[in-house]
Amino acid sequence: MCWAGRMTLGTFIILLVLVHAAAACDFGPFPYRATGIVCRMTKPAALLLNKETAQVIQAAFRNAKFPNITGERSMRLLGRVAYGLTNIQVNDLSLERSEVELKEDDAIHIAIHNMTASFKGTLTYGYAGAWFLQLFHSVDFEIESSIDLQLNIKLTCQKDQVAPDASDCYLTFHKLTLHLQGDKQPGWLKQLFTDFISFTLKLVLKREVCKEINAVAQTLTNFILDLAANFVRDKDIIVDISLASDPVIKASYIESHHKGLVVYRNNSSVLSDSVFSPSLLTESRMLYFWLSEHSLSSLASAAFLDGRLVLNLSGEELQELFEMEDTEAQRKAVQMIFQGTSYNDSVAKVWSLTQPQISLQPEGTVVRSLVAVEVNILLAEEPLVALYMEKEITVTVQATYVEKKLILQPVDSSIEIKVFKCTADPSGNDPSIQSFLQNMMLVAGIPKVTSSIGSALTSLMNSKGLDLFDIINPEIITRKGYVLVQLDFGFPSHLLLNFLEKNL
Repeated sequence: MCWAGRMTLGTFIILLVLVHAAAACDFGPFPYRATGIVCRMTKPAALLLNKETAQVIQAAFRNAKFPNITGERSMRLLGRVAYGLTNIQVNDLSLERSEVELKEDDAIHIAIHNMTASFKGTLTYGYAGAWFLQLFHSVDFEIESSIDLQLNIKLTCQKDQVAPDASDCYLTFHKLTLHLQGDKQPGWLKQLFTDFISFTLKLVLKREVCKEINAVAQTLTNFILDLAANFVRDKDIIVDISLASDPVIKASYIESHHKGLVVYRNNSSVLSDSVFSPSLLTESRMLYFWLSEHSLSSLASAAFLDGRLVLNLSGEELQELFEMEDTEAQRKAVQMIFQGTSYNDSVAKVWSLTQPQISLQPEGTVVRSLVAVEVNILLAEEPLVALYMEKEITVTVQATYVEKKLILQPVDSSIEIKVFKCTADPSGNDPSIQSFLQNMMLVAGIPKVTSSIGSALTSLMNSKGLDLFDIINPEIITRKGYVLVQLDFGFPSHLLLNFLEKNL
């Protein structure tokens, strides 16, 4: 999945998880029909990610393995002159500016201008004969350079995953100045070796730097793909985010389409009637996620089959629910249900008896399910089932994400009691108890359950690292058949830096 003017390699690395070229993948004539999740990243996000360019480029230069450069040439008066440059390494690197152009249905063109780099190493040379003769001299050297870097990034698809190709890489040298031991050597010697090695050095630097940039791109792509796959996997529940169709590359955004199928214990859902259309998304925010009703409904079904739709309540939590209002009718009902025992001697369990049915509507997410509630009094002999109910619940939930927490707020709900068993009212003829319980469930029970689900989902997402990102003004908008999440974000630079330090 995805993760979020000027845009360079830092942007490209993030975009790799979102898009691909379809040369190696066949999606058929109607690819949108199988689209369950869509990610769109707009130009403002690219501008932000551009700030990470320096770290990526510096890592590529720092990790490039420069081979020794050797050569020889016959010189009048001097005879044959042989030379070798060894221990070449980058000493310093700075970037002045960078630009990007999204070429529709082609490539991401990245241009880095006026990049200065300093290379250090050792120069060994001899005036006569071959290298095994004794007339050798060694001096330290430093090369000052000014370089323009151009990349044309091709995005290919291999096994429905992104595979970047950054081999279309060019280095243009505006300056390549050789300094020998602080310019203490004679000027003619400096000029001699500058002329000798300049052309060869340019070829070596281009080859090794471009090769390393391609390697860094591959490494970061694999890291991001693994990160995305881990984010949508939890134990036996997996969301298939392999590509579902060709990417869309426009001048203002890049968009990718994913299957979004839920796999539970090797059983997968099937989607062939997606309602997605590119016109459903705009370009005003940095990042968009479009999620189909099918994907969310399949996730709810998998959670049910995995036994996750269960909520256990302690005595303290029961007290909060049952004492939502202080009235004579409430006190009487509670006294009858708990038979005078303390809340501390009670526990409750709420669980879904059937797979929840989810419908996405403009009003919110409508959830229908048959739910059971059981309250047990913990007696010395054995637990006593004080209350058991089965009820058909329909609730409309609106979701928001505030201060790195997912908040689920019920805005409309209804309850129809199907089964009612109460030890204090075996015949079920006391309408005051049922009335109290139904009102309690609507006013306090449903908000308690949705709040608990929101907290559980927040903990799950944060365990995957979502809380490490700075998410700005997120909006969760439901429409008929889909939900749209749109947001701006801040990129945590330390995450990329830590990865580069550990893996490169």
